[in-house]
Amino acid sequence: MGTETYIDSIEFKVQELLKEVRVDYSPALTKLVDDTVSAIKSAIDKIPEDLQVTADLAPGFVKDIGADKVEFKFKKPKSIEIGGSYSIRCVTKPDVNVDLLLRLPKECCHEKDYLNHRYHAKRCLYLCVIKKYLKSCPSIHRVEWSTLQNEARKPVLVVYPDAKLDDVPGLFIRIIPTATSLFNHSKLNLKRNNVRAVNTGDILQPTPKYNCSILEDMFLEESSKFVETTFSGWKELGEAVILLKVWARLRSSIHVHDCLNGFLISIIVAYLVVENKVNHDMKAMGIFRAALQFLATHPLFQDGLYFPPVDQNAISEEGWQGDEQHNSSPRVNLAFRMTSLAYPELEHEVESTLTCIGKCRAGGFEEIFATKIDHAAKYDYCIRLNLKGNSEVYALGFCLDDECWRVYEQDVHSLLNQGLSDRAKFIRVIWRNTHSEFNVENGLSSLDGEPLFVGILLSSVEKAFRVALMFRKFWGEKAELRRFQDGKIAESTVWKSEQWTRHLILKRIIEYLLVRHLSLLKKDIVQIVDQLDFSLLHGDKDPISYSGRLLGTYEELSTRLRSIEDIPLRISSVQPLNSAFRFTAVFPPEPHPLANKKVDVARLQNFTPFCVQSLELEGSGNWPMDEISIEKTKSVFLLKIAESLQNNWGMTCTATEKNVDVFMGGYSFRLRILHERGLSLVNRGSGHHQTKWVSSADRKLFVHSQHASMINGLQFVYPIFGPVVRLAKRWLASHLFSACLAEEAIELIVAYVFLRPLPFDVPCSQITGFLRFLRLLAEHDWAFSPLVVDINGDLTQNDQKEIDENFIQSRKAYEENPQNKSKAMFLATAYDKASEAWTSCSPNPLMPVAHDTSDGDPNGCMPAWSVWDGMPTSAELKRLVAYARSSANLLTNLISQNQTDPRGWECLFRTPLGLYDAVILLHADRLAYPRRLLFRSELDQGKHVAYGKASNLFHPFILPTDLKGSLNEIKSKLMVNFDPLRFYVRDVEKEFSDRLKLWYDYLGGDAIGITWEKSKKREREETEQEEKYPVELLRNVGELGTGFVRDVYLLKAPKLTN
Repeated sequence: MGTETYIDSIEFKVQELLKEVRVDYSPALTKLVDDTVSAIKSAIDKIPEDLQVTADLAPGFVKDIGADKVEFKFKKPKSIEIGGSYSIRCVTKPDVNVDLLLRLPKECCHEKDYLNHRYHAKRCLYLCVIKKYLKSCPSIHRVEWSTLQNEARKPVLVVYPDAKLDDVPGLFIRIIPTATSLFNHSKLNLKRNNVRAVNTGDILQPTPKYNCSILEDMFLEESSKFVETTFSGWKELGEAVILLKVWARLRSSIHVHDCLNGFLISIIVAYLVVENKVNHDMKAMGIFRAALQFLATHPLFQDGLYFPPVDQNAISEEGWQGDEQHNSSPRVNLAFRMTSLAYPELEHEVESTLTCIGKCRAGGFEEIFATKIDHAAKYDYCIRLNLKGNSEVYALGFCLDDECWRVYEQDVHSLLNQGLSDRAKFIRVIWRNTHSEFNVENGLSSLDGEPLFVGILLSSVEKAFRVALMFRKFWGEKAELRRFQDGKIAESTVWKSEQWTRHLILKRIIEYLLVRHLSLLKKDIVQIVDQLDFSLLHGDKDPISYSGRLLGTYEELSTRLRSIEDIPLRISSVQPLNSAFRFTAVFPPEPHPLANKKVDVARLQNFTPFCVQSLELEGSGNWPMDEISIEKTKSVFLLKIAESLQNNWGMTCTATEKNVDVFMGGYSFRLRILHERGLSLVNRGSGHHQTKWVSSADRKLFVHSQHASMINGLQFVYPIFGPVVRLAKRWLASHLFSACLAEEAIELIVAYVFLRPLPFDVPCSQITGFLRFLRLLAEHDWAFSPLVVDINGDLTQNDQKEIDENFIQSRKAYEENPQNKSKAMFLATAYDKASEAWTSCSPNPLMPVAHDTSDGDPNGCMPAWSVWDGMPTSAELKRLVAYARSSANLLTNLISQNQTDPRGWECLFRTPLGLYDAVILLHADRLAYPRRLLFRSELDQGKHVAYGKASNLFHPFILPTDLKGSLNEIKSKLMVNFDPLRFYVRDVEKEFSDRLKLWYDYLGGDAIGITWEKSKKREREETEQEEKYPVELLRNVGELGTGFVRDVYLLKAPKLTN
């Protein structure tokens, strides 16, 4: 029953997809197409018979392809018939077009016009004549040039009808010339030379690509009839073609001129019928899978796909399979455009799709038919080469056997493949030449306007960042002779780099190769690698560079803690819980200069953050049973630990009732004890009656400990994971979502991108990983699907069932009583199957509350768990998803459109303040870390209701007058984890939480957004008082931040609701 339900679900989704993308062949559409075709025929009929046609109609084109003897007298086409997808009812939205096959008359061509591009020239001139007459037709809106599969020497006419249909906007008709029976097939044998300029000395070389280009036109009508006959009356076959088109179009790397197109897909499916790979009992998805299996086992690049088809016995007897490119048979390889550059990508996408069908939920429908695998999200490195006006591209001519643009693609691929070697899993080079303004009459020189695209999929981060062994001739001055650890002496290249700039090594290698071997200018090489690095810098350096010192200090402290012997129970383990230790903190703590005996810096930070350390003690049966007594006992242990650290190593420690802060190496470490009895109860707890005996402090520590351990392991497997998380956190904070999503939740969402990458590969660059994070946030169905993050791969089917039940229960509770706050975002892990740790909307003991004080800390510092306090409500999640979708689209465009202006990239982190009801602007020089501020916020709209000057009572840096004392005196003035923004947010929420909601950036923003909270309808007052209310309220909000608040603006007054 379960399997039947699963199959029915897939079939239902497929049918819904087909309804969405399949064109409705309505009477209106049929009439529009028929009328336009009739108008085209009428225009052609007006062309005078025997009109003299010369090269003057397209002098640039004729000259560029090197053709001669191109004059002819115009004759009417032998036939004009509709072909392509429209004829088999497989047109697939959004690209709605109709192919009109126009057979060239034999009288216009000489029997030897297959030589030296004469046929191509006459083909183009024939279309030039038709275009001239079509432009005067009143029922035709406009006529443009395009090309057949990006082949510049084979232009086609694109005709847009004047009438429009809402169901098919942008409908156009392509006029494609055919060459049925124009030439002798044997003259186009793939071993023959038909372009005399293709030679080596006096020896002519074969021109297989050129010959196939003509053969394609000769067999175009026949192959179209073959497809039409095969598909006639077979609905499922057409549906399978539509599914394959949707699948291919979503994958930009294979739906391109040198790989798959709609016509080739139709031919492949028709061949499946000929070879008895499909039958009438199969549904569309079955035929779809059969087509994928065919592509996986039939290497089109090597074996080709030949027309007319023959049975397998004939194939083996003729011996053409695998060697047809050199055979004299009058058959054409319809896959002749598929290149060695494209086929590995096709093979990989097919393999990935088949994996999705077998491993992903619901048969991988979402991954296969609803996930866009474009260049921006697929490749780790996206590069664009601006080659406009580069004469080196066509130095040998525009068109020989192949076109110069295709040859240049091969050259770039070969160069990078040799230079990057096993660093790259795939290198994709694509140069789309045709554009809407293309004017074939003026020649081919304008087809270099679009940049050449290079997409690189890394094999692994480790290989990408290592040193390369290459030859001196290839690397030039970069090569040097070096002795390696094993005693071997070899030529090598060395790319020196800081740890935090290792991702730039590949950029430097690629730039060096392209400049050295292709003579390109650096300004013409645009690589998408480091455009977002600015968001993670503190000053001019990435603070992640201090992580080594932080880890070293922690290791030393951990060793000292475990060696303490003058406490009743020894410390058995020490675990860091701060995100800095798992390399996911946006700004890891930097060592404070006061750790040095001599202070020689111009300015000293007034405070330092702390890192939480979880301590576990040896087991004992003498612990008290009630929670209060347990916590008091922990405090005594912490005091003894602090005393021992001070006595044995002279370390500075400060103690509060619940915490001990230890200062070491310029860092502050906060120690907390995880009670071993609480730990055992949590580990055993399969029912709520057991876990409720665990103290909230122990539960916090345990869950944080589990999370930290798992993320640490993930970071070890995927080195790029940390940078992606840091970008994600920075983005969320810059758009004022600090209160909406816990940093642990962010880490889990990013982890899902790495653990469940299908239909992609695991990202190996931070920009690619960040884009996929944004898309996941924007596209996941949060309302109806839990996000299950199985970090260690140990979730069983029973665990998955439990998670599903918990998710359904949470949604059911909300449906039964909307007053119950349901989890808007359900994140399930092995340690949290009910999504209680980081995403619960109800008051949660695992998360700090913004208005809590810090355990009685005399400095009034905030809780240690996280600077992120978030548990998103439905409204917050809706806003978050909208921002993620907008940013994902922007980032995709920045990557795809060759964006070099840094202001475009900065927009990803500039939040639109005009979308809030009110805005508070803070004094940037009074923020805890002024150098973390990305952009100073300004507002030029709304009503300015308050202004405040900066106070001298607080300053982020120690004032010069306070530096005159001794080192110990200066240390005594240092504040641990102090942040004025936290306290201001706490005060405002405590006072006005029922009337407004704050949106803020804990990482360094100087703006706070305000949205009005919906409240019950108040008694109506005078209009003047209603207008005065928000102004007075905002002034009170500003007064709470006197000396810290710069400006307060009212943008929209609150609305009364029932």
